[in-house]
Amino acid sequence: AMAGDGRAYRLSCTLLGHEQDVRGLTCGLFPEGGFVSVSRDRTARLWAPDGLNRGFTEMHCMRGHSNFVSCVCIIPPSDLYPRGLIATGGNDHNICIFTVDNTAPLYVLKGHKNTVCSLSSGKFGTLLSGSWDTTAKVWLNDRCMMTLQGHTAAIWAVKILPEQGLMLTGSADKTIKLWKAGRCERTFTGHEDCVRGLAILSEMEFLSCSNDASIRRWQISGECLHVYYGHTNYIYGISVFPHCKDFVTTGEDRSLRIWKQGECAQTIRLPAQSVWCCCVLDNDDIVVGTSDGIIRVFTKSLERTASAEEIQAFENELSQASINPKTGDLGDINADDLPGKEHLTDPGTRDGQTRLIKDDGKVEAYQWSVSERRWIKIGDVVGSSGATQQTSGKVLFEGKEYDYVFTIDVNESGPSYKLPYNVSDDPWLTAYNFLQKNDLNPMFLDQVAKFIIDNTKGQPLLNTNSEFSDPFTGAGRYVPGSSSVSNTVPAVDPFTEDAHRYVPGSASNVVAPVGGPDQYTGKGAYQSAAAKAENIYFPKKDAVTFDQANPTQILGKLKELNGNATEEQKLTEDDLIILEKLLSATCNTSAETPTAQQIQTLWKAVNWPEDIVFPALDILRLSVRHPTVNENFCGEKAHVQFIHLLLKFLNPQGKQANQLLALRALCNCFVSQAGQKLLMEQRDEIMTQAIEVKSGNNKNVHIALATLTLNYAVCLHKVNNIEGKAQCLSVISAVMEVVNDLEAIFRLLVALGTLISGDKNAVQLAKSLGVDSQIKKYVSVSEPAKVKECCRFVLNLL
Repeated sequence: AMAGDGRAYRLSCTLLGHEQDVRGLTCGLFPEGGFVSVSRDRTARLWAPDGLNRGFTEMHCMRGHSNFVSCVCIIPPSDLYPRGLIATGGNDHNICIFTVDNTAPLYVLKGHKNTVCSLSSGKFGTLLSGSWDTTAKVWLNDRCMMTLQGHTAAIWAVKILPEQGLMLTGSADKTIKLWKAGRCERTFTGHEDCVRGLAILSEMEFLSCSNDASIRRWQISGECLHVYYGHTNYIYGISVFPHCKDFVTTGEDRSLRIWKQGECAQTIRLPAQSVWCCCVLDNDDIVVGTSDGIIRVFTKSLERTASAEEIQAFENELSQASINPKTGDLGDINADDLPGKEHLTDPGTRDGQTRLIKDDGKVEAYQWSVSERRWIKIGDVVGSSGATQQTSGKVLFEGKEYDYVFTIDVNESGPSYKLPYNVSDDPWLTAYNFLQKNDLNPMFLDQVAKFIIDNTKGQPLLNTNSEFSDPFTGAGRYVPGSSSVSNTVPAVDPFTEDAHRYVPGSASNVVAPVGGPDQYTGKGAYQSAAAKAENIYFPKKDAVTFDQANPTQILGKLKELNGNATEEQKLTEDDLIILEKLLSATCNTSAETPTAQQIQTLWKAVNWPEDIVFPALDILRLSVRHPTVNENFCGEKAHVQFIHLLLKFLNPQGKQANQLLALRALCNCFVSQAGQKLLMEQRDEIMTQAIEVKSGNNKNVHIALATLTLNYAVCLHKVNNIEGKAQCLSVISAVMEVVNDLEAIFRLLVALGTLISGDKNAVQLAKSLGVDSQIKKYVSVSEPAKVKECCRFVLNLL
């Protein structure tokens, strides 16, 4: 019997409306007790409970996609939209956002390059989307904030966790990834096939379901706590009961399964091959969407149970379903060995147990119901000749879903080729692309296109049982569900490159303390009383530079190391004099302008080997502040090699002195127009590389990294580029986690304040990434006072 309150789920109502497969369901906020469904018929529908205690009425049919709609979620209420919003994702690569009272979209989010098949919403208006283009995207209102890259195949499932800034993605590469503030923190491995669904149990635990027919319960820390078995085919949908850890799942074995205390407590078979999706309503009723386009609701409540006639009609429909033995849902079937109908007088041993009997030459399948103590017929088992495609959209090819995947042999001895096809595609274009991709003779075009048309009859697919023959060899040799998932090599994480963590060594101590405006050095610190009234910290208007210099020391070191250089790299006496002149020209000790010859000599020196290059890098750091040098290195002509050179030194395995001076040189580039333009153009690459050096525990490197972030914040504040701000916020959050030095913390706080000043979207994004909870502890720093004062100003904005 059912665990818990003992009652079994039975049919409550059947809802007609969708014309094709129901692919997604979610509980609605408004009207209370309602839900939203989406379908291959390109619509989303809002259902409201009707007052008679049982059943639902379709309130709206929402249209906005030009292709199948595959997923849906609710965006929580905000001041602007007190009833929340509805988000739907489709095969047209778009996400449509609807209000609850309009059938046309409020706006459309574009950016994914393939089907959007999963959506999840978080606090502060954030939306997470997963796509077959292998990426997930974080949206705020109508803008994409970040793209999560790292999976090597389609992303089928996404979820935002209750703890701010944490997100999960599940993929056809068989892994699940945990992301924090846009960076991959952890990869969960264990599933043996595509991960299809995710559900959140608590801040610390979640569930996943997969094409490997298993469900796994995980801890956020990475540990798999439990694997649940029961389904006999792909599991597509998973949904958790409110207020407890029990859950329901649906899949390709035509079943809805209800799990209580870790056991499959009840199995409900449905008269459709694919049970695509499910959701649990607040009253614990379960809504299920299937490939026959029908929505069915199941309940434990007696007053909401369907009438005897309706239940009989449902059972009749179920008993007439055709079950294909090749799906393996019922195990290996040998019709000759089966018992007759008398076998049904023996009771079953557990709920959902199936039994096959032979009656009048036909094989029938029955399932045991514990609550009703009887065998219920769930269908006729049909032999299948040739290939059948029982269901729309079940076949996977390279991690994506197609209506058909044909296997085509061009000649008997050669290789066979896979031809994926959706009924909404153009047969001629598909044939052309297939021939191109596999380098086959274009004269086959008519033949292949005709083959596609003949074997799909150009019909929207419902349950077709068409035999077909290969256009080249005549043999019918397609096996449904034979999927090849593209490369599953674990990718190196783009943010932490966890594969190779850098172990810090000792940094060379050539570097003098930082100069700059007083609040960055503590020189002549001001009284905190005045600071309370007025925010003197941000938004910062100008770049912070590293100006501290000791030319004599730098040149001394350069001469000393010149002795270690190889013959072709050695600087001549003239070269050294030229560099001395460049230093005095750029450190304001002479009124001369740097010459082309001086700049050329410097370029020669900065290309020295890693172990001796640092004094040359120091000269570069100082001279790039001069407009002439800045224009020369950052202008259109030479900038590619220049950035390439500096990024080379930001290798976490490299020398810390080089990391430090390369970061300082990048900071100093911001003083001129040319440098600003170049660094903004190359922002993505520079930030992604710079964040790699955070793991070495060197406070000077941390201060330089914080300053680079601050200089980016200054530029982004002026141009208001929200994608840039999102990347900057992600870097601030990552660096905050590892930095202990309070000067670096202070600069990160100023950067944060500058980024979010006067920008509501940036404030919401910072909150959704959990940055506010990260910085709270700095309010209690006593010395230097500027840290806690700046922190307070930032928290006031958040």
